[in-house]
Amino acid sequence: MKRCKEMSDSMKELLEQVQSGILSVDEALLQIKKAPFVDIDYAKVDLHRKARQGNAEVIYGAGKTVDQMKGIVDAMLASGETSILITRLDKDAGHILEKQYGLVYYEVAGLGIIGGALTKSGLGKIVVATGGTSDIPVAEEAAITAEFYGNEVVRLYDVGVAGLHRLMAHLEEIMDASVIIAIAGMEGALASVIGGLVSCPVIAVPTSVGYGASFEGVSALLSMLNSCASGVSVVNIDNGFGAGFLANRMNHMEAKS
Repeated sequence: MKRCKEMSDSMKELLEQVQSGILSVDEALLQIKKAPFVDIDYAKVDLHRKARQGNAEVIYGAGKTVDQMKGIVDAMLASGETSILITRLDKDAGHILEKQYGLVYYEVAGLGIIGGALTKSGLGKIVVATGGTSDIPVAEEAAITAEFYGNEVVRLYDVGVAGLHRLMAHLEEIMDASVIIAIAGMEGALASVIGGLVSCPVIAVPTSVGYGASFEGVSALLSMLNSCASGVSVVNIDNGFGAGFLANRMNHMEAKS
């Protein structure tokens, strides 16, 4: 029987349990028929996202009250989710959730994790590089997101083009990467420089770091979109989470039959 590589691990596990006799066909069917989402009035928590996409729903904390986040967390835990990522989480909310759920709060990144990271399973290493120290909050959002999904991450901070020798001192780490996340503000040149050196995918993240004419990251965004280096893709301004999530998917790619 041809194995469907795109099927999520959770669905594979369910089918394997039926095959081995741990679950009956009816019991498995009941699990599949469970509501695809739970409606808690202010949110519809997607319970089938892991089955469709391989990863559970991520909670975007900005704009949500602590009580709203608690309701979403409770719904996810009740559905059997054991590892939960909350992005754009402020310090006060993080400490409240820490007391109730054992959440680990990463202040620099503005991230919270309940239940710990997933088991390491990435095919290679993800390198997260920044142009400057001021880009580190976005970089940590990307790095911790990638680590949460089971990837090994190498951090190369403050290796921007204003001192190119700093980047060249880390050629071994760069050449050894499976995916590189290049994070920079100002003119955003770091992504093009790295893209011209490596054979792996490069994810460029423009940041809002810079003086007036940087237009809060628009200048870096346009520079990265116009990169002359092949193999460079671009996410939105300050979107460290998006870059970390995309790098994770790239680092878990397998050939499909």
